[in-house]
Formats: sequence, C-alpha cells, structure tokens
Amino acid sequence: MKEKFLKILLNPKYIFGVYLIISVVTSISKYLRGDYAINNYLIFKNVFYNTIHQKNLFIHYPDLYFDLNHYGVFFSVLIAPFAVMPDWLGISLWNAANTFILIYGIYKLPFSDSKKALFGLLCLQEYITAALSLQFNVALTGLLLLSAVYIHEKKEVKSVTAILIGVFVKIYGIVGLSQFFFIKNKTKFILSGLIIAAVFFALPMVYSSPKFVVQCYADWFQSIVEKNNENQVLGNMQDISLMGFFRRILGDSSISNLVFLAFGLPLFAAPYFRINQYKQYTFQLMILASTLLFLVLFSSSSESPTYIIAIVGVLIWFFLQKKRTPFIIGLLVFVIIFTCFSTSDLFPKYVKHNYIIKYSLKAVPCIIVWLRIIYELLTKDFEKNYSLE
Repeated sequence: MKEKFLKILLNPKYIFGVYLIISVVTSISKYLRGDYAINNYLIFKNVFYNTIHQKNLFIHYPDLYFDLNHYGVFFSVLIAPFAVMPDWLGISLWNAANTFILIYGIYKLPFSDSKKALFGLLCLQEYITAALSLQFNVALTGLLLLSAVYIHEKKEVKSVTAILIGVFVKIYGIVGLSQFFFIKNKTKFILSGLIIAAVFFALPMVYSSPKFVVQCYADWFQSIVEKNNENQVLGNMQDISLMGFFRRILGDSSISNLVFLAFGLPLFAAPYFRINQYKQYTFQLMILASTLLFLVLFSSSSESPTYIIAIVGVLIWFFLQKKRTPFIIGLLVFVIIFTCFSTSDLFPKYVKHNYIIKYSLKAVPCIIVWLRIIYELLTKDFEKNYSLE
C-alpha cells in the first residue's frame, strides 16, 4: 500500500492531473459564490469586447467591473475564445489553459519524473493562491520556463514566441531575454522575433482598427506608470517585494524603485561575466531561477498571486543542488512556510494583517534565496556542484 502511494505521489502525471482538477474546481466554486476574483475574469473578458467596440481599455467601467485593466490590447486575442463562452465555462477553461501552460513548462524541465512530481507538490500551495485569483501569472510562469527550455533545445522560434506573448500581455515577459546569451542562432531568434512581434502588433487591428491599437499602446504605457505610483502605498496588497519590504520597514513610501534597482540590476547582471560557465545547462537554469525571483522581488506590482513565479524559481534552484545540505533544505522550508503559507489559515489573521502584509514579509524568504543564488552564480563551478539527475 505504501509503495503504491509513493508511486502515485512521485508520478508527475497524477500531480499534474491534480493541478487541472483544482483549476476547474476553484473556478466553478468562485463563479457559484460570486467571489471577488470573478471580477478579474470580467476585466479580462471585456478587454476583448472593448477592443471590438474600440473603447479605451484602461479606464473604469463600473457597470461591468471594478478596478482597472492593465493588460495590453494583444491580450484580447488570447482571451477571445473564452470571452464568447458562458462565464462559468469561460472561467473554467481559462484557468485550465493557464494551468496547462504552467505544468507543461515544468514537464519540459530537464529533471527526472520524480523530481517533477515533487516540484509540483512543493509549489502546489502557491499555485492554488494564484489560481484562485484567475490571473495570467500562472501561464506567464510556464511561458518563461518554456522560453528558456526552447533556447537550450535550439528552438528559437518557439522561444521568442513564448517571450513575446508575455511581453505583449504583461510586459514582464521581457525578462525571458535573460537567456539571450545562451542562444546559438541569435540571427534566427532576432529575425523571427521581429516578424512575430509585427504579427502580434497587427492582430487586434483585424477586429478593431490600426488607429485604435496604436492609441492602446500609448494608453497602456500611461496606465502602467499610474499603477506603479499607486502600488507604492504602505500596507496595501501590492508591492510585496524587496522594495516594498524596505519601504514598509522604513515607513517611507517615497523611496524610488531606482534606488533598489541601482544595486539589484548590477547584482543580477554580474554572473553574465562568467562566460566559461555558459555551456553548462545547470548555469543557464540557475540564471532562469534568478530571473524568476528578480522579476517578483523588484516589481512594485507584485502581490500574493504573483509569487507562483518566484516559487518556481526557488524550486529550480533547489532541485539543481547536487548536495542538499541542512542549510539548503532549511532555506526551502523557510520559503514554504513563510512565503507559500504566509497568507493561508496556517497564520492567524492578526499576524497576517499586522505583520506579514503590513511589512511585505512574504518576500523575505525569497530575498534570501535570491541572494544565495547570486552568490552561487558568481562563485560555483556548475559542472562539479550541480546536477540534473
């Protein structure tokens, strides 16, 4: 019985099946209860309809939903198949589609089946947090994984497509270019990227107009600037990041993002000087882990559902370790408890609201792991100290 249970537990097909079941169950549950997360789907759905009717995508429509859209006009292409369905079905399939991209990204990682299964188990709690919000972060995580894996597989067109989907929907996909130096055929990557970008830019014009689409990009830029300013408020549900942690500890919301990026970007970029390590796939994957964490820790838009991106980065770092010392295992446990479960019922409401949210403490374990990753990238021999087995 025990062996049968372990066989199921260490089989990624069963774990990934659980993910898909959760994606549908949470969606229908949210729909039936009229949960606030349904508002996110209504925003997404109306990106398509507002594009058709050539209405500003980035202003309030209180008769349709509350809050604002911050996704680009290209997103209307992706959401269209779901938007035309009844809401209960559209929501369920939307969440399932996002989930499928994530689990396919994990499946494509060069780990053994048992590692992939454990990978899925360890990020399940963070996945549920993200899935409950019905946001694009789940799919974005999968796209970033695929963009890196496809570069290693010398599938430049697929890689740049994954990156550009992320860019045209949420800008964040641009970090997929962190793997650029590992591309063998850079010319093919760049040329195919330019062609695909032109196609993505023009697609919404088919059911709107060129003038409207061009205006959308100007409006999108303005909305991102305004959102960044709104995020830098002490104690809100945004800015759960390295920047937010220090702003809240110091009690000063006016500290510019540039202050943090001034040391964060050089740290992030420093490992690229280790050109002799480029040929090691483990080095490339560790750069990916650093990228996923950097994206979350240095964004004022980071919120609890965004951490699916960071946790996947943490797990890549963990599973690359050839020797999992008590220190390494301790860091992972620290992340699982204080990042993944910090917003769950494991912590009393008083602690969550007065400490974890107030001071962006969810970010702290990931900050420590990211600094550890940078240290390893700068000092370790990736041929000797890391393994894909």
